[in-house]
Amino acid sequence: MKVVILAGGRGTRISEESYLRPKPMVEIGDAPILWHIMKTYSHYGYNEFIICLGYKGYIIKEYFANYYRHMSEAITYDFTTGNTQEVHRNKVEPWKITLVDTGLDTMTGSRIKRIQSFVGNNPFMLTYGDGLANINIAELVHCHKQSGKRATITAVQPDGRFGRLELNQNQVIGFTEKVKGDGGWINGGYMVCQPEVFNYISDLNHTILEQGPLETLASHGELNVFKHQSFWQPIDTLREKILMDELWKSQRAPWKVWEE
Repeated sequence: MKVVILAGGRGTRISEESYLRPKPMVEIGDAPILWHIMKTYSHYGYNEFIICLGYKGYIIKEYFANYYRHMSEAITYDFTTGNTQEVHRNKVEPWKITLVDTGLDTMTGSRIKRIQSFVGNNPFMLTYGDGLANINIAELVHCHKQSGKRATITAVQPDGRFGRLELNQNQVIGFTEKVKGDGGWINGGYMVCQPEVFNYISDLNHTILEQGPLETLASHGELNVFKHQSFWQPIDTLREKILMDELWKSQRAPWKVWEE
């Protein structure tokens, strides 16, 4: 099953970083968010990716064009024989990556429609290129297959943004740290789709995934849910980027399910 990753948005809420690069290329540790997402799927045996490009997509192309050399321990350049090179002790994942320019201002649903020919008539996985999670992909796929539905989305409960005051009439009697949401669930990405999902998208420019195809699938009783109650974190702001950086550098990153 191929993995489709949406990586074409402008990421305006983290403009401190995204004015230089696409949001999925913002680095956590010494690797882009996109790499971390791909490593999660790869851990579960999914190594074929289709990446939907848009804003500054050439940066993602250049990253993977040079990835094989950058992941090697050593390179020998031999100028005596016409500038040949030999890569030594390379440590690359068994990935097959298709990079597709899906337009600068194309909406999420339309980006998916534009890569239909690369997916073919097969089920596929789909996620956004700006969030990290320790979702069990194997359990997600099993949940989807058991449902018999045309699509499955992963539902998450985001952390509350602020701590809470404990009050007794007009008196503060304590403080509560940030809590796990308010009981509501949101779409956390990490979806599984049957090829029939493409039939729910007709416009190649303006269809927003959540406002069109997913709503229609839900109304038809064809949208399954996989509830994920562990770690999930979008990276929308510089503050969230710094937090993920600190977790990674201190070797406490909950999303790191793979071995070195």
